[in-house]
Amino acid sequence: MSASSPPTHLRLNFRHLYWDIFWYGVLAGSTIAFLNVYAARLGATSLQIGLLTAGPAGTNLVVSLPAGRWLERRSLIRVTFSSSVWQRAGYVALLVLPWLLPAGGQVRALQLIILLISVPGTLLAIAFNAMFAEIVPSEWRGQVVGRRNALLALSITGTSLLCGQLLDRIAFPLNYQVVFCLGVVGAALSSYHLDRLRAAPSFPPPPKRTEKAKPLLRLDLLLGPFGPLLAAYLLFYTFQYVPTPLFPLAWVRELHLSDGAISVCNALFYVSMLLASTRLGRVSARWGHHRVLTLGAFAYCVYPLFTGLARDAGLFWVASVTGGFAWAFANAGLVNRLMERVAPDDLPAHMALHNLALNLGILGGSLVGPVLGDGLGLRQALLIAAALRVLSSIILGLWG
Repeated sequence: MSASSPPTHLRLNFRHLYWDIFWYGVLAGSTIAFLNVYAARLGATSLQIGLLTAGPAGTNLVVSLPAGRWLERRSLIRVTFSSSVWQRAGYVALLVLPWLLPAGGQVRALQLIILLISVPGTLLAIAFNAMFAEIVPSEWRGQVVGRRNALLALSITGTSLLCGQLLDRIAFPLNYQVVFCLGVVGAALSSYHLDRLRAAPSFPPPPKRTEKAKPLLRLDLLLGPFGPLLAAYLLFYTFQYVPTPLFPLAWVRELHLSDGAISVCNALFYVSMLLASTRLGRVSARWGHHRVLTLGAFAYCVYPLFTGLARDAGLFWVASVTGGFAWAFANAGLVNRLMERVAPDDLPAHMALHNLALNLGILGGSLVGPVLGDGLGLRQALLIAAALRVLSSIILGLWG
């Protein structure tokens, strides 16, 4: 069978996977993209914004390992759909917050809602990755992932620009309710297409496992060459998230950007990331995954650096374009270098430790950033965050 004509059942699944990511992009480009900005306009502190990211990371640390064990004997497609419904139902609650609570109460409610939906969200992330590997044969994964990435970037870009116009033209807080409503529509349609996925007829469910359960964490792997690599990744993730809670405050309080201007910058970031992604294969083949990772991580410092130096939207636009290019190479380098350094016959144990490092980094960086912002000021904290990203790129070069 030719590489350009997958079987009918695969074509149907691929079509639903493409629509799933397109509609998820609507959710990501609306509710997810502007949630922190909304919190900043409500008067949230940097710590409160940081907790919107740190809370789900902490939940992931607690839930992910037992969730992986729980999934072993269950239908991955069913769990993916049901967890997506439970997780995305929480976004509906955002629509009514302005009618029920004052600004301070809304900020606290946002934190609680995001924390609660992160439990099914963690299950969704684990189940989807396993389900994707189950229903998409390895020879088609490159094509499917590439098309999904392109659709995601296009969907987020278009939605973000649309939301920027809505936010500028409609009075606050109704404008954010409209944006959150758009996110709910995207979330619902994404879950619909997840529900339409079907297991391949030739792939029967795996037999129940009867062997002795393996440890949830293989800490012995840290004693080998994987230990320094994971330490370098942990530092990168931590330093990557240090400026994350500071960005919305800088956009709103230092640069005084409108929501439309913020949406343009978000769009520039994703467009440049998409353009850079088209060159990844050739660049990686020429330079190797380690060098791509190191250089991408180094260049990623420009986003907090230029944001900290900006006095208006102009330099922030430059930061968005260069940041999108840098993140395309850094993100691909992270994944490809990890696969290059991990033993294929022991992948789950290594991935569990990587997931632990990722969420520890998100949690730590999201809490360190507000401390720096409160102690030194937003601009100074962003410049320090840029220097920390440079440091992490050096460590990735040495240990990665």
